[in-house]
Amino acid sequence: QVQLVESGGGLVQPGGSLRLSCAASGTFFIMYSMGWYRQAPGKQRELVATITRGGSTDYADSVKGRFTISRDNANNTVYLQMYSLNAEDTAVYYCNTRLKLRRLGALGDYWGQGTQVTVSS
Repeated sequence: QVQLVESGGGLVQPGGSLRLSCAASGTFFIMYSMGWYRQAPGKQRELVATITRGGSTDYADSVKGRFTISRDNANNTVYLQMYSLNAEDTAVYYCNTRLKLRRLGALGDYWGQGTQVTVSS
C-alpha cells in the first residue's frame, strides 16, 4: 500500500512563509503527478499546484507568483514553498499523487491526511 505523509504546516503571520513536504512510501510501479490541494472551512477542496514526473507545473491563479512546487523523484517527495501568505491561504493542505501500483494496473489517486496551515496575526 502507498502512504503519503505531510509535514511543515503550522501557524504563520501574514506575509510569512512556510514549506510543506510530502513523502510517499510503499511499493508501486511508477508515480506520475504529485500535487497539493487545500480545503478551507466551509469550502470545497481546491487545487493549489501540481507537478508532473518531468517537472511541468500548474498553479491555481490565487497562488501564482507566491507558491513554488517541486519534487524529488529519487525520494518520492514533493514540496510546496509558500511565500507572502495571507489569511485566505488558511486551510488544510493535502498531498496527492497519481500512480500505478503495477505496470499493467490502473492509475490511482492517493492522498495524505492533511496538514493545517493557519495564517493569522
